[in-house]
Amino acid sequence: MALIPREVFFGNPERIAPRISPDGRHLAWLAPDEGVLNVWVAPTDAPDQARPVTKDRHRGIRVHGWAHNSRHLVYIQDKDGDENWHLYAVDLDSGEARDLTPIEGVAAQIIGGSADHPDELLVAINDREPSLHDPHRVSLVTGERTRLLENPGFVGWLSDRELNIRFGAAMQPDGSFVWMRYTGEGWEPFASYPSEDALSSGLSGFDEHGRLLALDSRGRETAALVVLEDPADPQTVAAHERADIQGIAQHPGTHAVQWVYADAERRERILLDDSVAGDLAALEAISAGDLEVVSRTHDDRHWVVAHLVDNGSTRYHLWNRDTRTASFLFTARPSLDELELARMHPLTLSARDGLPLVAYLSLPPGRDVDGRPPEPLPMVLVVHGGPWARDSWGYNAEHQWLANRGYAVLSVNFRGSTGLGKTLLNAGDLEWAGKMHDDLLDAVDWAVAEGVADPDKVAIFGGSYGGYAALVGLTFTPTRFACAVDIVGPSNLQSLIENIPPYWAPLRATFDIRVGNIDTEEGRALLRDRSPLHRVDAIERPLLIAQGANDPRVTQVESDQIVAAMQDKGIPVTYALFPDEGHGFARPENRFAFYALTESFLAKHLGGTSLPLGGFEGSSLTVPAGAEHLAGLADLLETP
Repeated sequence: MALIPREVFFGNPERIAPRISPDGRHLAWLAPDEGVLNVWVAPTDAPDQARPVTKDRHRGIRVHGWAHNSRHLVYIQDKDGDENWHLYAVDLDSGEARDLTPIEGVAAQIIGGSADHPDELLVAINDREPSLHDPHRVSLVTGERTRLLENPGFVGWLSDRELNIRFGAAMQPDGSFVWMRYTGEGWEPFASYPSEDALSSGLSGFDEHGRLLALDSRGRETAALVVLEDPADPQTVAAHERADIQGIAQHPGTHAVQWVYADAERRERILLDDSVAGDLAALEAISAGDLEVVSRTHDDRHWVVAHLVDNGSTRYHLWNRDTRTASFLFTARPSLDELELARMHPLTLSARDGLPLVAYLSLPPGRDVDGRPPEPLPMVLVVHGGPWARDSWGYNAEHQWLANRGYAVLSVNFRGSTGLGKTLLNAGDLEWAGKMHDDLLDAVDWAVAEGVADPDKVAIFGGSYGGYAALVGLTFTPTRFACAVDIVGPSNLQSLIENIPPYWAPLRATFDIRVGNIDTEEGRALLRDRSPLHRVDAIERPLLIAQGANDPRVTQVESDQIVAAMQDKGIPVTYALFPDEGHGFARPENRFAFYALTESFLAKHLGGTSLPLGGFEGSSLTVPAGAEHLAGLADLLETP
């Protein structure tokens, strides 16, 4: 099997994230300009006339969208991964780009906008108090900001079509949430969600009748979409037996709910409005994959849709509802089109206590016989971050890259993962390095028993919580994995919580309830016991650590301290540090460098194939420790 260059998997897409303006006249998308992702705009009827309207030359723009006035494009950008997001607006008439939150050290959060006030946005800004975001009304035309109120301690907001703040979410010390309603004179409790429902429930918006919509798992296993006119009597609109409702599609003009999504092993749509049934059926017929409607005009006559597949690039079309015709726009990564790529097989495993675990397996093309290889392969267990997140089916660059190098690749939604019901989610409480790790071990046991994995050649790999899981793998079960790759993973749970960003402080109860309470003796003992830093002596297998120096969530301290502890004990470790990155690697040059290191590391310890080590041009990569453990790395780092 031919080895595919790393740049194909981890370089910038050619074009991605198309959005149609509310008036339907223009399309915007992200594409490289001088090698950096920027926002491009074209007339809807002439996509070939696209031009860049932003001029980022460093980190690239990753999130963008249209204002309701169809004149302004908005996007967010931070500085080298510090997550102090500034909100920018580009005026298409003048070409001017304006920083709407030009304040050092703040992290802007968009609350929402309204077609009734198309020249304004509601934006929460923590300029008054770093731990609290106050809602502001911001003019896209003048840049003027008006503070609407001082945040009394809320972690979320809900506004109406008049851009009035209607509700605020307050987390309680016991991990529950109370949504408070603004009366015009003050706040009063409206709806309460206990801790067991806190991460799967909450207010979401209003329907065409002005009725309040919410996601609600109270009294049920999965979160349903409900109408919440009476908070004590939610009226179910849609629900799924195995998965939470996660995506809600509303008519962009009337706000009528038309369909919802849930994701068990694969995405499923629950249709609520027959008027769009024909459109969705026609669109599903034009291309393989899971259909996603990604953007719509205000009058709902034109849609931008995506077809998501597991073994190729996302394909985008423009759908005209009047003529019932689909016009092909582009493929996000056309370089994938002619390649032999892996399939992603969804499956459900059973944990040792019987809890069902949704998982995804990818195998090297040519060695995939109905989801099993002809003989056991070296395997990489890829663990998702969060941990309050999940893995899903679809194209996954890491799965494809690893499968192309000859590995089986397995990802599992262990307990603590979201979207699959609250039993799985809440079973992860206080189980970091406990039953959450057992689930990962059970997934490896399944792969060995099924003839997928060679038990002596399994690596554990992940970022954020997944990086922590990699460290746990080597410290709590030191002979279970052949090697580990930790990307921005916490090594000491107590210092992780002590160093959370200030605006996470109102959410501290989540850590207290689900990870461990640093304010109690019992909690501190648990956090210490579950911290890989305090079990460094147990490490027997090779470890690669990668860290962004500006990470505000898992600070550099987390990687520095475990590397130092290993060096003090004479335990080998390779440490890659990127000075211009944060919680992950945004710049392609840094991604190329990281995956080059990882590829050589895995090939050395698992026996897979590898392209030559290199591709560091333009990267900020430094290796403070352990360059000698990868052949040729020290020489490459010294080459100017």
